Amino acid sequence: MQSVRNLMFSCLALVLFVALSGQAFSSTVAVGTCTPKVISFSTIQEAVNDAPSGSTIKVCPGIYPEQVTITSKNLTLIGVGPTASTVTVPSGGLVKNGVDLADFPVLDVAAQILVQNSAVTISHLTVDGAGNGLDGCGGVNLLGIYYENSSGTITDNAVRNQITPTNVGCGLGFGIYVASNTGTPAVTISNNSVHNYGKNGILATGVGSNTPGPVATVKGNTVVGIGATTLIAQNGIQLSLLATGSITSNFVTDNVYANPSNCGTAGAPQCWGSSGILLYASNGVAVTSNTVETSQLGIVPVTDPNYGSGDKTQIKSNHIGGTQTYDAIDLCSNSNTVQSNVIYGSAESAIHEDDSCGGTGNNNVITSNTINEACAGILLGTGTTSSNISNTFMNVDYVTLAGDVCTPPVTGPTSDAMATGSHAKSHSLRPSH
Repeated sequence: MQSVRNLMFSCLALVLFVALSGQAFSSTVAVGTCTPKVISFSTIQEAVNDAPSGSTIKVCPGIYPEQVTITSKNLTLIGVGPTASTVTVPSGGLVKNGVDLADFPVLDVAAQILVQNSAVTISHLTVDGAGNGLDGCGGVNLLGIYYENSSGTITDNAVRNQITPTNVGCGLGFGIYVASNTGTPAVTISNNSVHNYGKNGILATGVGSNTPGPVATVKGNTVVGIGATTLIAQNGIQLSLLATGSITSNFVTDNVYANPSNCGTAGAPQCWGSSGILLYASNGVAVTSNTVETSQLGIVPVTDPNYGSGDKTQIKSNHIGGTQTYDAIDLCSNSNTVQSNVIYGSAESAIHEDDSCGGTGNNNVITSNTINEACAGILLGTGTTSSNISNTFMNVDYVTLAGDVCTPPVTGPTSDAMATGSHAKSHSLRPSH
């Protein structure tokens, strides 16, 4: 009987110890007072610092003017309720809290939420960079959510205003940014609303030097650029520098670089391209079932001889419309598959097998696409052979055209299977990194 009483006392003591030390053992904590019966904090950073690895931090609706850093700790950070839990800029503006792994030379960053060497889920938060105080091209990149050598999930967030009026044109300002210079962390970026960014809406990148980048699954996001501008070549979604993965079922619009009128002429700078979806030196990416509207270029895989291959991209079942200036699909690489896409209203070509911007534009399979209204259905670079298989063309000036630019014929559309176009245009794609 004595041993039983001792056992009962020991158990009661353990329960009392856990109750008094709940902070050390808790798997769920809160920021704010909307979640009863859990330990609560007044700021997100306090909760991050105090919660043990593996915890869930529930962020109550409200405004949180802070920069949050999560380092070497696995957490779930989730907004609670239908109204917004918003991370905003502190009263003194954003300050440097990290470096951009992929920049050359290394560029400082001011990230609103910085995740380093961790596995983290961030969901149901609003991240708003308005009033960030980072004016001019001062060498500090403004980032909404930044995963550095980290894995996890970024889902159902609203990320906006990673931009200032005076740094548009600096190539700064990313909504969601994932970078890795060690290993291949897997990150899922899904169902986010991203808009009003300076350079890129969503970017996943390695660092070059033959170092594999992150594996990014980018799906179901809505990404909206600032619209036509002469200041910056924005990209909606970009994988670059040996990042791999898939881009599926996203809606991307309003990424248009309105080039100066003399762009590409003798003595003028090269034309930069603004893309809805850009794969820059990222090999074997699957791009499927996306809607890309009102972009200067729609979907573009690029091989860069200095940084790596953009070959073997699978571009399937996408809907691309209203492409301004250039091409709906610009194949600046080789051995790609372009299948079952619907393309309409492209200013230049629906599909460009392009040898002027990285690869040779050869060995592509272009099949079962539906093309309605374009100057050229398929535009062929110098020395590039046609890969036209079972495509449907409507309201095009040329079905297939040799050359790197399409000029509508003076006498109206032609039914010729092959015609010759001008080579006057010079354009290149400027990556973010």
